[in-house]
Amino acid sequence: MKKTGAQIIWECLVRQGVHTVFGYPGGAILPAYDAMTQYPVRHVLVRHEQGATHMADGFARASGQVGVAIATSGPGATNMVTGIATAMLDSSPIVCITGQVGSKLIGSDAFQETDITGVTLPVTKHNYLVTRAEDIAPAFREAVHVATSGRPGPVLIDITKDAQQTATTFDWEAAAPKMRGYRPDYRPASADFQRAAALIREAKRPVILAGRGIILADACDVVRQFAERTNTPIALTLLGIGAVPANHPLNLGMMGMHGEAWVNTAIQEADLLLAFGMRFDDRVTGNLKTYAPNARKIHVDIDPAEINKNVKVDVALVGDLREVLTDLLPVVPVCENGSWMDRIADLKGDSAVRDIQNLPDNGHLYAAHVINDIWRETNGEAIVVTDVGQHQMWEAQYYKHNAPRSLITSGGLGTMGFALPAAIGAKVAKPDSEVWVVVGDGGFQMTMCELATIVQENIDVKIAIINNGYLGMVRQWQEFFYEKRYAATPLVNPNFQKLAEAFGIRATTVSSRAEVVPTVAAARRHQGPVLIDFQVEQEDSVYPMVPAGADLHAMIRRPSPIVETAAD
Repeated sequence: MKKTGAQIIWECLVRQGVHTVFGYPGGAILPAYDAMTQYPVRHVLVRHEQGATHMADGFARASGQVGVAIATSGPGATNMVTGIATAMLDSSPIVCITGQVGSKLIGSDAFQETDITGVTLPVTKHNYLVTRAEDIAPAFREAVHVATSGRPGPVLIDITKDAQQTATTFDWEAAAPKMRGYRPDYRPASADFQRAAALIREAKRPVILAGRGIILADACDVVRQFAERTNTPIALTLLGIGAVPANHPLNLGMMGMHGEAWVNTAIQEADLLLAFGMRFDDRVTGNLKTYAPNARKIHVDIDPAEINKNVKVDVALVGDLREVLTDLLPVVPVCENGSWMDRIADLKGDSAVRDIQNLPDNGHLYAAHVINDIWRETNGEAIVVTDVGQHQMWEAQYYKHNAPRSLITSGGLGTMGFALPAAIGAKVAKPDSEVWVVVGDGGFQMTMCELATIVQENIDVKIAIINNGYLGMVRQWQEFFYEKRYAATPLVNPNFQKLAEAFGIRATTVSSRAEVVPTVAAARRHQGPVLIDFQVEQEDSVYPMVPAGADLHAMIRRPSPIVETAAD
Protein backbone atom coordinates (compact mmCIF):
# COMPACT_ATOMS: atom_id res chain seq x y z
CA MET A 1 0.00 0.00 0.00
CA LYS A 2 1.60 3.26 -1.20
CA LYS A 3 1.31 6.41 0.89
CA THR A 4 3.17 9.69 1.02
CA GLY A 5 5.43 10.32 3.97
CA ALA A 6 2.97 12.98 5.13
CA GLN A 7 0.13 10.45 5.14
CA ILE A 8 2.27 7.93 6.99
CA ILE A 9 2.81 10.47 9.81
CA TRP A 10 -0.92 10.60 10.55
CA GLU A 11 -1.50 6.92 9.86
CA CYS A 12 1.08 6.05 12.53
CA LEU A 13 -0.24 8.57 15.07
CA VAL A 14 -3.86 7.52 14.71
CA ARG A 15 -2.96 3.82 14.96
CA GLN A 16 -1.13 4.63 18.22
CA GLY A 17 -4.16 6.33 19.72
CA VAL A 18 -3.33 9.96 18.97
CA HIS A 19 -6.35 12.01 17.94
CA THR A 20 -5.34 15.50 19.15
CA VAL A 21 -2.28 17.56 18.23
CA PHE A 22 -1.26 21.10 19.14
CA GLY A 23 0.58 23.04 16.49
CA TYR A 24 1.36 25.90 14.15
CA PRO A 25 1.86 25.41 10.39
CA GLY A 26 4.70 26.61 8.18
CA GLY A 27 6.40 25.83 4.90
CA ALA A 28 8.54 22.85 5.83
CA ILE A 29 5.69 21.02 7.59
CA LEU A 30 2.97 22.00 5.12
CA PRO A 31 2.75 18.61 3.37
CA ALA A 32 1.92 17.03 6.73
CA TYR A 33 -0.77 19.64 7.38
CA ASP A 34 -2.28 19.00 3.98
CA ALA A 35 -2.44 15.25 4.64
CA MET A 36 -3.89 15.78 8.14
CA THR A 37 -7.28 16.64 6.66
CA GLN A 38 -7.67 13.00 5.62
CA TYR A 39 -7.46 11.67 9.19
CA PRO A 40 -9.62 11.84 12.36
CA VAL A 41 -7.32 14.27 14.13
CA ARG A 42 -8.24 17.40 16.08
CA HIS A 43 -5.70 20.14 15.51
CA VAL A 44 -5.52 22.92 18.14
CA LEU A 45 -4.06 26.03 16.54
CA VAL A 46 -1.72 27.70 19.03
CA ARG A 47 -0.38 31.25 18.89
CA HIS A 48 3.24 30.33 19.66
CA GLU A 49 5.07 27.04 19.30
CA GLN A 50 6.18 27.09 22.94
CA GLY A 51 2.49 27.00 23.75
CA ALA A 52 2.09 23.88 21.59
CA THR A 53 4.67 21.96 23.62
CA HIS A 54 3.17 23.07 26.95
CA MET A 55 -0.30 22.07 25.71
CA ALA A 56 0.99 18.65 24.69
CA ASP A 57 2.66 18.43 28.11
CA GLY A 58 -0.51 19.42 29.97
CA PHE A 59 -2.48 16.91 27.89
CA ALA A 60 -0.01 14.16 28.83
CA ARG A 61 0.06 15.03 32.53
CA ALA A 62 -3.73 15.17 32.82
CA SER A 63 -4.42 12.01 30.81
CA GLY A 64 -1.38 9.79 31.22
CA GLN A 65 -1.28 9.48 27.41
CA VAL A 66 1.29 10.81 24.97
CA GLY A 67 0.89 14.46 23.98
CA VAL A 68 1.81 15.61 20.47
CA ALA A 69 3.00 19.01 19.25
CA ILE A 70 3.84 20.00 15.67
CA ALA A 71 5.72 22.93 14.14
CA THR A 72 7.69 23.96 11.10
CA SER A 73 11.46 24.26 10.72
CA GLY A 74 13.82 26.95 11.98
CA PRO A 75 12.13 29.36 14.41
CA GLY A 76 9.06 27.14 14.65
CA ALA A 77 11.25 24.31 15.91
CA THR A 78 13.47 26.42 18.19
CA ASN A 79 10.40 27.99 19.80
CA MET A 80 9.57 24.50 21.09
CA VAL A 81 12.82 24.04 23.01
CA THR A 82 11.67 25.48 26.35
CA GLY A 83 8.59 23.25 26.36
CA ILE A 84 10.68 20.20 25.45
CA ALA A 85 13.10 20.91 28.29
CA THR A 86 10.16 21.36 30.67
CA ALA A 87 8.83 17.93 29.72
CA MET A 88 12.28 16.37 30.00
CA LEU A 89 12.91 17.47 33.57
CA ASP A 90 9.41 16.44 34.71
CA SER A 91 9.37 13.10 32.82
CA SER A 92 6.39 13.99 30.65
CA PRO A 93 5.69 11.83 27.56
CA ILE A 94 5.38 14.12 24.54
CA VAL A 95 6.29 13.72 20.88
CA CYS A 96 7.28 16.86 18.98
CA ILE A 97 7.16 16.80 15.19
CA THR A 98 9.04 19.40 13.20
CA GLY A 99 9.40 20.00 9.50
CA GLN A 100 12.87 20.38 8.05
CA VAL A 101 14.18 21.82 4.80
CA GLY A 102 14.66 19.42 1.90
CA SER A 103 17.33 16.80 2.46
CA LYS A 104 19.56 18.23 -0.30
CA LEU A 105 19.54 21.62 1.41
CA ILE A 106 20.58 20.41 4.87
CA GLY A 107 23.81 22.11 5.92
CA SER A 108 23.48 24.92 3.38
CA ASP A 109 21.96 27.49 5.78
CA ALA A 110 18.77 27.36 3.75
CA PHE A 111 15.81 29.55 4.62
CA GLN A 112 14.43 28.54 8.03
CA GLU A 113 16.99 25.78 8.48
CA THR A 114 18.10 24.88 12.01
CA ASP A 115 19.79 21.73 13.28
CA ILE A 116 16.97 21.07 15.75
CA THR A 117 18.12 17.53 16.57
CA GLY A 118 21.46 19.00 17.60
CA VAL A 119 19.79 21.78 19.57
CA THR A 120 17.47 19.41 21.46
CA LEU A 121 19.90 16.54 22.02
CA PRO A 122 20.44 17.41 25.73
CA VAL A 123 16.71 17.93 26.46
CA THR A 124 15.10 14.96 24.72
CA LYS A 125 14.94 11.33 25.70
CA HIS A 126 15.67 10.60 22.04
CA ASN A 127 15.36 12.41 18.74
CA TYR A 128 15.34 11.61 15.02
CA LEU A 129 16.22 13.28 11.74
CA VAL A 130 14.19 11.53 9.03
CA THR A 131 15.23 12.18 5.43
CA ARG A 132 13.46 9.30 3.65
CA ALA A 133 9.76 8.47 3.51
CA GLU A 134 10.40 4.79 4.24
CA ASP A 135 11.96 5.70 7.59
CA ILE A 136 8.95 7.66 8.87
CA ALA A 137 6.84 4.73 10.11
CA PRO A 138 9.68 3.07 12.10
CA ALA A 139 10.62 6.45 13.62
CA PHE A 140 7.04 7.21 14.70
CA ARG A 141 6.46 3.77 16.18
CA GLU A 142 9.72 3.98 18.09
CA ALA A 143 9.12 7.56 19.19
CA VAL A 144 5.80 6.88 20.89
CA HIS A 145 7.22 3.74 22.52
CA VAL A 146 10.29 5.58 23.83
CA ALA A 147 8.28 8.58 25.05
CA THR A 148 5.82 6.46 27.04
CA SER A 149 7.89 3.51 28.29
CA GLY A 150 10.28 3.30 31.23
CA ARG A 151 10.86 6.77 32.60
CA PRO A 152 8.72 8.87 30.24
CA GLY A 153 10.09 11.85 28.40
CA PRO A 154 9.99 14.01 25.27
CA VAL A 155 10.98 12.71 21.84
CA LEU A 156 11.47 14.88 18.76
CA ILE A 157 11.10 13.78 15.12
CA ASP A 158 12.49 16.16 12.50
CA ILE A 159 11.26 15.29 8.99
CA THR A 160 12.54 16.81 5.78
CA LYS A 161 10.00 18.27 3.39
CA ASP A 162 10.92 15.87 0.59
CA ALA A 163 10.46 12.87 2.92
CA GLN A 164 6.92 14.10 3.56
CA GLN A 165 6.22 14.49 -0.16
CA THR A 166 7.67 11.19 -1.40
CA ALA A 167 5.41 8.12 -1.75
CA THR A 168 6.53 4.76 -0.41
CA THR A 169 5.13 1.40 0.62
CA PHE A 170 3.53 1.56 4.07
CA ASP A 171 3.92 -1.60 6.16
CA TRP A 172 2.70 -1.15 9.75
CA GLU A 173 3.93 -4.51 11.03
CA ALA A 174 7.38 -4.19 9.51
CA ALA A 175 7.77 -0.81 11.26
CA ALA A 176 7.42 -2.32 14.76
CA PRO A 177 10.13 -1.07 17.16
CA LYS A 178 13.38 -3.07 17.16
CA MET A 179 15.56 -1.46 19.80
CA ARG A 180 18.17 -3.85 21.08
CA GLY A 181 19.95 -1.33 23.27
CA TYR A 182 16.85 0.16 24.86
CA ARG A 183 16.08 -1.25 28.32
CA PRO A 184 13.12 0.42 29.98
CA ASP A 185 12.36 -2.61 32.16
CA TYR A 186 14.60 -3.35 35.14
CA ARG A 187 13.97 -5.67 38.04
CA PRO A 188 15.73 -5.75 41.43
CA ALA A 189 17.46 -8.88 42.70
CA SER A 190 15.66 -10.85 45.42
CA ALA A 191 18.50 -10.13 47.85
CA ASP A 192 17.79 -6.41 47.50
CA PHE A 193 14.19 -6.97 48.59
CA GLN A 194 15.41 -8.78 51.70
CA ARG A 195 17.87 -6.01 52.55
CA ALA A 196 15.15 -3.40 52.15
CA ALA A 197 12.75 -5.40 54.33
CA ALA A 198 15.40 -5.68 57.03
CA LEU A 199 15.94 -1.90 57.08
CA ILE A 200 12.19 -1.32 57.30
CA ARG A 201 11.90 -3.82 60.15
CA GLU A 202 14.68 -2.08 62.12
CA ALA A 203 13.45 1.48 61.58
CA LYS A 204 11.86 3.45 64.40
CA ARG A 205 11.46 6.79 62.60
CA PRO A 206 10.74 6.09 58.91
CA VAL A 207 9.47 8.60 56.35
CA ILE A 208 8.27 7.93 52.80
CA LEU A 209 9.37 10.52 50.25
CA ALA A 210 6.67 10.43 47.57
CA GLY A 211 7.49 11.79 44.12
CA ARG A 212 5.91 12.10 40.69
CA GLY A 213 7.09 8.60 39.80
CA ILE A 214 4.23 7.23 41.94
CA ILE A 215 1.72 8.91 39.64
CA LEU A 216 3.58 7.93 36.48
CA ALA A 217 3.70 4.30 37.61
CA ASP A 218 0.01 4.30 38.59
CA ALA A 219 1.20 3.18 42.01
CA CYS A 220 -0.88 5.45 44.27
CA ASP A 221 -2.90 2.59 45.75
CA VAL A 222 0.07 0.35 46.50
CA VAL A 223 1.97 3.24 48.11
CA ARG A 224 -1.00 3.83 50.43
CA GLN A 225 -1.11 0.13 51.26
CA PHE A 226 2.60 0.17 52.04
CA ALA A 227 2.31 3.27 54.24
CA GLU A 228 -0.68 1.88 56.12
CA ARG A 229 0.91 -1.55 56.66
CA THR A 230 4.11 -0.02 58.05
CA ASN A 231 2.41 3.04 59.62
CA THR A 232 4.93 5.27 57.85
CA PRO A 233 4.23 8.99 57.39
CA ILE A 234 4.47 10.37 53.86
CA ALA A 235 6.18 13.57 52.72
CA LEU A 236 5.44 14.76 49.17
CA THR A 237 7.52 16.51 46.56
CA LEU A 238 5.84 19.32 44.63
CA LEU A 239 5.20 16.99 41.69
CA GLY A 240 4.14 14.19 44.01
CA ILE A 241 1.18 16.18 45.33
CA GLY A 242 -2.00 14.18 44.71
CA ALA A 243 -0.22 10.82 44.79
CA VAL A 244 -1.56 10.40 48.32
CA PRO A 245 -4.80 12.17 49.29
CA ALA A 246 -4.23 15.35 51.28
CA ASN A 247 -6.80 14.15 53.81
CA HIS A 248 -5.03 10.83 54.44
CA PRO A 249 -3.88 10.70 58.08
CA LEU A 250 -0.35 9.63 57.07
CA ASN A 251 0.09 12.49 54.61
CA LEU A 252 2.36 15.08 56.22
CA GLY A 253 2.34 17.54 53.33
CA MET A 254 4.99 18.98 51.04
CA MET A 255 8.70 18.79 51.81
CA GLY A 256 11.58 20.97 50.70
CA MET A 257 12.34 24.64 50.20
CA HIS A 258 8.77 25.78 50.84
CA GLY A 259 7.56 22.62 52.56
CA GLU A 260 5.87 22.49 55.93
CA ALA A 261 8.23 22.98 58.87
CA TRP A 262 7.22 19.74 60.58
CA VAL A 263 7.80 17.78 57.36
CA ASN A 264 11.36 19.01 56.92
CA THR A 265 12.10 18.47 60.61
CA ALA A 266 10.71 14.94 60.47
CA ILE A 267 12.97 14.15 57.51
CA GLN A 268 15.98 15.49 59.38
CA GLU A 269 15.12 13.36 62.43
CA ALA A 270 14.25 10.19 60.48
CA ASP A 271 16.27 7.00 60.75
CA LEU A 272 14.99 5.63 57.41
CA LEU A 273 13.96 7.40 54.21
CA LEU A 274 11.99 5.46 51.61
CA ALA A 275 12.33 7.43 48.37
CA PHE A 276 9.56 6.36 45.99
CA GLY A 277 9.71 7.75 42.46
CA MET A 278 11.63 10.92 43.38
CA ARG A 279 15.11 12.09 42.49
CA PHE A 280 16.43 14.00 45.54
CA ASP A 281 16.22 17.34 43.74
CA ASP A 282 18.16 20.19 45.35
CA ARG A 283 14.90 21.99 46.19
CA VAL A 284 13.97 18.95 48.29
CA THR A 285 17.26 18.26 50.08
CA GLY A 286 18.86 21.59 50.84
CA ASN A 287 22.46 21.14 51.96
CA LEU A 288 23.40 17.56 51.04
CA LYS A 289 26.09 17.43 53.73
CA THR A 290 23.49 17.79 56.47
CA TYR A 291 20.54 16.09 54.78
CA ALA A 292 18.85 13.43 56.95
CA PRO A 293 22.20 12.68 58.61
CA ASN A 294 21.00 9.71 60.70
CA ALA A 295 18.78 8.09 58.09
CA ARG A 296 19.43 5.01 56.05
CA LYS A 297 17.95 5.31 52.60
CA ILE A 298 16.02 3.02 50.26
CA HIS A 299 15.53 4.37 46.74
CA VAL A 300 12.91 2.91 44.38
CA ASP A 301 13.08 4.36 40.86
CA ILE A 302 12.73 3.15 37.29
CA ASP A 303 15.75 5.13 36.11
CA PRO A 304 19.12 3.66 37.21
CA ALA A 305 20.78 7.00 36.39
CA GLU A 306 19.03 8.55 39.40
CA ILE A 307 20.48 6.07 41.90
CA ASN A 308 23.27 7.63 43.98
CA LYS A 309 23.30 10.67 41.66
CA ASN A 310 22.55 13.22 44.37
CA VAL A 311 22.18 11.20 47.58
CA LYS A 312 23.99 7.96 48.39
CA VAL A 313 21.55 5.22 49.34
CA ASP A 314 21.81 1.96 51.25
CA VAL A 315 19.47 -0.09 49.05
CA ALA A 316 18.46 0.62 45.46
CA LEU A 317 15.42 -1.10 43.96
CA VAL A 318 15.52 -0.23 40.27
CA GLY A 319 12.32 -1.02 38.44
CA ASP A 320 8.69 -0.09 37.88
CA LEU A 321 7.52 1.36 41.19
CA ARG A 322 4.18 -0.41 41.19
CA GLU A 323 5.77 -3.80 40.47
CA VAL A 324 8.57 -3.27 42.99
CA LEU A 325 6.25 -2.29 45.84
CA THR A 326 3.80 -5.08 44.99
CA ASP A 327 6.68 -7.55 45.39
CA LEU A 328 8.05 -5.82 48.49
CA LEU A 329 4.75 -5.54 50.34
CA PRO A 330 4.42 -9.20 51.39
CA VAL A 331 7.90 -9.25 52.98
CA VAL A 332 7.64 -6.03 55.02
CA PRO A 333 6.42 -6.29 58.59
CA VAL A 334 3.35 -4.67 60.08
CA CYS A 335 4.72 -1.75 62.13
CA GLU A 336 3.37 0.51 64.86
CA ASN A 337 5.79 3.46 65.01
CA GLY A 338 3.51 4.98 67.64
CA SER A 339 6.11 7.11 69.39
CA TRP A 340 7.32 8.45 66.05
CA MET A 341 3.82 9.48 65.05
CA ASP A 342 3.41 11.17 68.44
CA ARG A 343 6.64 13.07 67.85
CA ILE A 344 5.39 14.28 64.45
CA ALA A 345 2.09 15.35 65.99
CA ASP A 346 4.10 17.40 68.50
CA LEU A 347 6.12 18.95 65.67
CA LYS A 348 2.91 19.95 63.91
CA GLY A 349 1.40 21.58 66.96
CA ASP A 350 4.64 23.18 68.05
CA SER A 351 5.59 24.60 64.66
CA ALA A 352 2.04 25.85 64.01
CA VAL A 353 3.16 27.38 60.73
CA ARG A 354 2.12 30.95 61.63
CA ASP A 355 -0.45 30.67 58.92
CA ILE A 356 -1.79 33.74 57.18
CA GLN A 357 -5.20 32.09 56.98
CA ASN A 358 -6.05 33.23 60.48
CA LEU A 359 -5.16 36.84 59.87
CA PRO A 360 -8.34 38.92 60.28
CA ASP A 361 -9.62 40.81 57.26
CA ASN A 362 -7.73 44.10 57.43
CA GLY A 363 -8.59 45.26 53.95
CA HIS A 364 -5.68 43.45 52.35
CA LEU A 365 -6.16 40.53 49.94
CA TYR A 366 -3.62 37.74 50.33
CA ALA A 367 -2.91 35.12 47.67
CA ALA A 368 -3.27 32.37 50.27
CA HIS A 369 -6.87 33.49 50.87
CA VAL A 370 -7.65 33.40 47.15
CA ILE A 371 -6.26 29.90 46.62
CA ASN A 372 -7.84 28.50 49.77
CA ASP A 373 -11.22 29.91 48.74
CA ILE A 374 -10.89 28.41 45.25
CA TRP A 375 -10.17 25.07 46.95
CA ARG A 376 -13.28 25.34 49.11
CA GLU A 377 -15.52 26.47 46.25
CA THR A 378 -14.35 23.65 43.95
CA ASN A 379 -14.55 21.07 46.79
CA GLY A 380 -10.92 20.28 46.03
CA GLU A 381 -12.00 18.48 42.86
CA ALA A 382 -10.61 20.75 40.13
CA ILE A 383 -7.53 20.19 38.03
CA VAL A 384 -5.32 23.14 38.92
CA VAL A 385 -2.55 24.16 36.54
CA THR A 386 -0.05 26.58 38.01
CA ASP A 387 2.73 28.68 36.64
CA VAL A 388 6.00 29.17 38.53
CA GLY A 389 6.71 31.41 41.48
CA GLN A 390 5.08 32.42 44.74
CA HIS A 391 1.56 31.52 43.63
CA GLN A 392 2.82 28.02 42.75
CA MET A 393 4.00 27.45 46.31
CA TRP A 394 0.86 28.95 47.82
CA GLU A 395 -1.22 26.63 45.66
CA ALA A 396 0.77 23.65 46.90
CA GLN A 397 0.20 24.79 50.48
CA TYR A 398 -3.43 25.92 50.37
CA TYR A 399 -5.19 23.79 47.74
CA LYS A 400 -5.60 20.30 49.17
CA HIS A 401 -5.31 17.74 46.38
CA ASN A 402 -6.83 14.31 46.97
CA ALA A 403 -6.45 12.88 43.46
CA PRO A 404 -3.45 12.17 41.25
CA ARG A 405 -2.99 14.35 38.16
CA SER A 406 -5.02 17.14 39.78
CA LEU A 407 -2.02 19.47 40.17
CA ILE A 408 -0.13 20.20 36.96
CA THR A 409 2.93 22.40 37.32
CA SER A 410 6.46 22.87 36.02
CA GLY A 411 8.80 21.52 38.68
CA GLY A 412 12.30 20.73 37.45
CA LEU A 413 12.73 23.52 34.91
CA GLY A 414 10.48 26.04 36.67
CA THR A 415 9.08 27.41 33.43
CA MET A 416 7.25 30.72 33.64
CA GLY A 417 4.53 30.83 31.00
CA PHE A 418 3.69 27.14 31.47
CA ALA A 419 0.28 27.42 33.12
CA LEU A 420 -2.04 28.92 30.52
CA PRO A 421 -1.10 26.66 27.58
CA ALA A 422 -0.71 23.57 29.80
CA ALA A 423 -4.23 24.16 31.13
CA ILE A 424 -5.54 24.19 27.57
CA GLY A 425 -3.94 20.79 27.02
CA ALA A 426 -5.33 19.47 30.30
CA LYS A 427 -8.87 20.62 29.44
CA VAL A 428 -8.67 19.06 25.98
CA ALA A 429 -7.56 15.81 27.62
CA LYS A 430 -10.22 15.98 30.33
CA PRO A 431 -13.15 17.94 28.85
CA ASP A 432 -15.51 16.95 31.67
CA SER A 433 -13.15 18.14 34.43
CA GLU A 434 -13.12 21.62 35.94
CA VAL A 435 -9.78 23.23 35.12
CA TRP A 436 -8.35 26.29 36.89
CA VAL A 437 -5.26 28.24 35.90
CA VAL A 438 -3.41 29.80 38.84
CA VAL A 439 -0.79 32.12 37.40
CA GLY A 440 1.28 35.12 38.39
CA ASP A 441 1.09 38.43 36.57
CA GLY A 442 4.62 37.91 35.28
CA GLY A 443 4.28 34.37 33.93
CA PHE A 444 0.85 35.10 32.47
CA GLN A 445 2.31 37.75 30.19
CA MET A 446 4.81 35.28 28.73
CA THR A 447 2.14 33.18 27.01
CA MET A 448 -1.02 35.29 27.25
CA CYS A 449 -1.31 35.15 23.46
CA GLU A 450 -2.89 31.72 24.02
CA LEU A 451 -6.06 33.50 25.17
CA ALA A 452 -6.79 33.59 21.44
CA THR A 453 -6.44 29.80 21.31
CA ILE A 454 -8.90 29.49 24.20
CA VAL A 455 -11.46 31.52 22.27
CA GLN A 456 -10.91 29.91 18.88
CA GLU A 457 -11.06 26.39 20.33
CA ASN A 458 -13.80 27.21 22.88
CA ILE A 459 -11.74 25.98 25.85
CA ASP A 460 -13.63 26.32 29.15
CA VAL A 461 -10.89 27.13 31.66
CA LYS A 462 -11.03 29.53 34.60
CA ILE A 463 -8.00 31.80 34.98
CA ALA A 464 -6.95 33.25 38.35
CA ILE A 465 -4.17 35.81 37.99
CA ILE A 466 -2.40 36.35 41.30
CA ASN A 467 -1.44 39.92 40.55
CA ASN A 468 1.01 41.50 42.99
CA GLY A 469 2.74 43.86 40.58
CA TYR A 470 6.09 42.13 40.96
CA LEU A 471 8.07 39.17 39.78
CA GLY A 472 7.08 37.92 43.19
CA MET A 473 9.48 35.11 44.01
CA VAL A 474 12.46 37.06 42.71
CA ARG A 475 11.29 40.05 44.75
CA GLN A 476 11.10 37.80 47.82
CA TRP A 477 14.72 36.76 47.35
CA GLN A 478 15.67 40.41 46.96
CA GLU A 479 13.84 41.20 50.21
CA PHE A 480 15.49 38.37 52.16
CA PHE A 481 19.00 38.32 50.68
CA TYR A 482 19.58 41.60 48.80
CA GLU A 483 18.41 44.18 51.38
CA LYS A 484 15.19 44.96 49.45
CA ARG A 485 16.98 46.20 46.36
CA TYR A 486 14.14 45.48 43.95
CA ALA A 487 16.14 45.54 40.74
CA ALA A 488 14.03 44.75 37.67
CA THR A 489 11.20 43.08 39.60
CA PRO A 490 8.41 45.72 39.73
CA LEU A 491 5.95 45.17 36.85
CA VAL A 492 3.88 47.68 34.93
CA ASN A 493 0.95 45.48 33.93
CA PRO A 494 -1.87 45.96 31.46
CA ASN A 495 -5.48 46.03 32.60
CA PHE A 496 -5.96 42.27 32.56
CA GLN A 497 -9.74 42.54 32.67
CA LYS A 498 -9.86 44.70 29.55
CA LEU A 499 -7.25 42.53 27.88
CA ALA A 500 -9.34 39.39 28.37
CA GLU A 501 -12.47 41.20 27.22
CA ALA A 502 -10.64 42.23 24.05
CA PHE A 503 -10.23 38.52 23.30
CA GLY A 504 -13.92 37.96 24.00
CA ILE A 505 -13.40 36.35 27.41
CA ARG A 506 -15.55 37.23 30.43
CA ALA A 507 -13.37 38.93 33.04
CA THR A 508 -13.48 40.76 36.35
CA THR A 509 -11.14 42.32 38.90
CA VAL A 510 -11.08 41.51 42.63
CA SER A 511 -9.23 43.50 45.28
CA SER A 512 -10.95 42.56 48.57
CA ARG A 513 -11.42 39.28 50.39
CA ALA A 514 -15.19 39.63 50.53
CA GLU A 515 -15.33 39.55 46.73
CA VAL A 516 -13.39 36.31 46.29
CA VAL A 517 -16.03 33.66 46.99
CA PRO A 518 -18.91 35.24 45.02
CA THR A 519 -16.59 35.93 42.08
CA VAL A 520 -15.25 32.38 42.02
CA ALA A 521 -18.78 31.00 42.31
CA ALA A 522 -19.95 33.15 39.40
CA ALA A 523 -16.99 32.04 37.28
CA ARG A 524 -17.86 28.40 37.95
CA ARG A 525 -21.46 28.95 36.86
CA HIS A 526 -20.43 30.52 33.56
CA GLN A 527 -20.28 28.13 30.62
CA GLY A 528 -17.05 29.27 29.06
CA PRO A 529 -13.67 30.76 29.94
CA VAL A 530 -13.39 33.37 32.69
CA LEU A 531 -10.43 35.48 33.79
CA ILE A 532 -10.23 36.96 37.29
CA ASP A 533 -7.54 39.52 38.12
CA PHE A 534 -6.90 39.08 41.86
CA GLN A 535 -5.01 42.18 42.97
CA VAL A 536 -3.26 40.83 46.06
CA GLU A 537 -0.88 42.16 48.70
CA GLN A 538 2.26 43.21 46.88
CA GLU A 539 5.03 42.35 49.33
CA ASP A 540 3.75 39.13 50.83
CA SER A 541 6.22 36.22 50.99
CA VAL A 542 6.03 32.44 50.92
CA TYR A 543 6.80 30.83 54.26
CA PRO A 544 8.53 28.75 55.39
CA MET A 545 11.58 29.05 53.16
CA VAL A 546 14.85 27.14 53.18
CA PRO A 547 17.48 29.42 51.63
CA ALA A 548 19.24 27.85 48.64
CA GLY A 549 21.99 25.51 49.85
CA ALA A 550 21.03 25.85 53.51
CA ASP A 551 20.29 22.99 55.90
CA LEU A 552 16.79 21.60 55.39
CA HIS A 553 15.82 22.47 58.96
CA ALA A 554 17.16 26.05 58.71
CA MET A 555 13.89 27.60 57.65
CA ILE A 556 12.89 31.25 57.49
CA ARG A 557 9.49 31.39 59.20
CA ARG A 558 6.58 33.80 58.87
CA PRO A 559 6.97 36.40 61.63
CA SER A 560 4.62 36.26 64.62
CA PRO A 561 2.01 37.17 65.80
CA ILE A 562 0.20 35.31 63.02
CA VAL A 563 -0.14 31.76 64.34
CA GLU A 564 -2.19 28.84 63.08
CA THR A 565 -3.22 25.67 64.83
CA ALA A 566 -2.18 22.24 63.62
CA ALA A 567 -5.77 21.61 62.52
CA ASP A 568 -5.43 24.33 59.87
